[in-house]
Amino acid sequence: MRLKGKKIGFAITGSHCTFEKTFPQVEKLKKEGADVHVIFSEAALNTDTRFGKAQDWYNKFLEASGNPIITTIAEAEPIGPKNYLDCIVVAPCTGNTLGKLANAITDSVVTMAVKAQLRNSKPVVIAISTNDGLGNNAKNIGILLNSKNIYFVPFKQDNPQEKPNSLVANMDLLLDTILAALEGKQLQPILDR
Repeated sequence: MRLKGKKIGFAITGSHCTFEKTFPQVEKLKKEGADVHVIFSEAALNTDTRFGKAQDWYNKFLEASGNPIITTIAEAEPIGPKNYLDCIVVAPCTGNTLGKLANAITDSVVTMAVKAQLRNSKPVVIAISTNDGLGNNAKNIGILLNSKNIYFVPFKQDNPQEKPNSLVANMDLLLDTILAALEGKQLQPILDR
């Protein structure tokens, strides 16, 4: 129970194709003793895709976490002044969210949650899933890699032949990344094989 007594925010953004790999991570954190607070982006909350219906995903994450899901900027804002989370995970983190975080844009529930967490100088763990990580978003990854209290789940190209700019985090390393981040360390190597 390596996370016993820890409160972990778990923000889900709109990389719907990654939800199936992301969901078991919430269950894994719970088994490690974490009190998980799920945060759903607007896209995760409202978009039905070929990867599942939004309401079904909402219900699964709600049941797994055992806590109400944060779905609005107003619900995310108190994370700062109440200072109740030990770490926030953004998994999956889309290129859109990466760009907003790198440029301090707070116009969504997830970016508000991250801003509120960083206000308290506490860790934010990012598990990227973006088709342009080695394209337009490379600069945003660079900015965030060099930002205080931001930690990345090790990542790699997921399909270099057909999508050479696409990057995806190794979700199996999420727990280890959180444990390292809680100690103020970046899990290495950051480039997964």
